[in-house]
Amino acid sequence: MSEKIAIGPFNPELEESVYFKLKADENRIVTDVEIINGFIHRGMEGLVTKKNFMQNLILTERVCSLCSNNHPFTYAMAVEKISGIKIPLRAEALRVVADEVKRVASDMFNLAMLTHLAHTHDLMKETMNIREHMQDLKEVIWGNRMDMSVNILTGTKYDLDEGKIEIILEKLKIVESQVRALQEKYENSEAFKEKTIGVGVLPKEDALSIGVTGPVARGSGINNDVRVIAPYSLYAIRPEIRPNVTLRTEGDVYARAMVRFGDILEAIRIIKDVVADLPEGPTYLEKRPHIPAGEAVVRTEAPRGELIYYLKTDGSQKPERMRWKVPTFTNWEALKVMILGDKVDNVTMILNSIDPCISCTER
Repeated sequence: MSEKIAIGPFNPELEESVYFKLKADENRIVTDVEIINGFIHRGMEGLVTKKNFMQNLILTERVCSLCSNNHPFTYAMAVEKISGIKIPLRAEALRVVADEVKRVASDMFNLAMLTHLAHTHDLMKETMNIREHMQDLKEVIWGNRMDMSVNILTGTKYDLDEGKIEIILEKLKIVESQVRALQEKYENSEAFKEKTIGVGVLPKEDALSIGVTGPVARGSGINNDVRVIAPYSLYAIRPEIRPNVTLRTEGDVYARAMVRFGDILEAIRIIKDVVADLPEGPTYLEKRPHIPAGEAVVRTEAPRGELIYYLKTDGSQKPERMRWKVPTFTNWEALKVMILGDKVDNVTMILNSIDPCISCTER
């Protein structure tokens, strides 16, 4: 006998509003899934055409809090591409440092939410406690725990001196050792493994067919990390800082969690390498850019995967058109494969395993 089940759009286990309409059999196995969204639309693609190029740095930073640096970073690259601007090497390095710091904090938050949904609350508390080091670091260096306001057109508005570099390295030393110990606890927790192994499986052929990105792709054995396959910024200039990508083949919730541990540890390594050899020079160009008519497409690797910005300009002080494609949009379709045939009780945890950002997707 088939049962209709609704989850959302408002539910304690959902970080953001989304609505699942499920059908399940007598064993509460999902036999049909429909996902409805659109509850968080803010009209941001229209708003950016009403703001000038400088103001849009602020607006794009507010698309999403967890990956708030990736959006203005990618947007700035698009403007600079149209303007034919080459920013200082030191600014490229500083942008990467900020981006990798955000990656660590974002991935740690997703792991914490996963352990919460897996009802392994000791792991959740420990994960959040370690993440707090990164939040403290952001507050000390950038003055804010979420929006760091790193990027300006032609460079960065912050710089690092020896004292700040020392603070970063001391904090990373603490975080790295704690993350390695935490990963072992995840790997040795029978409760966590029982909840996550074999759950929400996305086979590699389905992952390729759908075109998933980020840790979701890497958890199914696909390496499409933009920092590696289409390097940009400092990743293009210094190949040695590109991440050593963690790949898993199981395609389940557990695999995606372990990929994120790999991403975190590589992000820490990248930050240490960059600040140890920080280029000399200015952090931005003094001359304000002239932004002619033109088009640009730029892509970067956000914590959740590939982020694409399309920008069209007409020679005025405002974008004529701007669109962006976020990782969750791509990974969204994979949920239907992951959820179908799994237990109703696992639906919210499977959703969490793609690290969804509904605010990014609906903007």
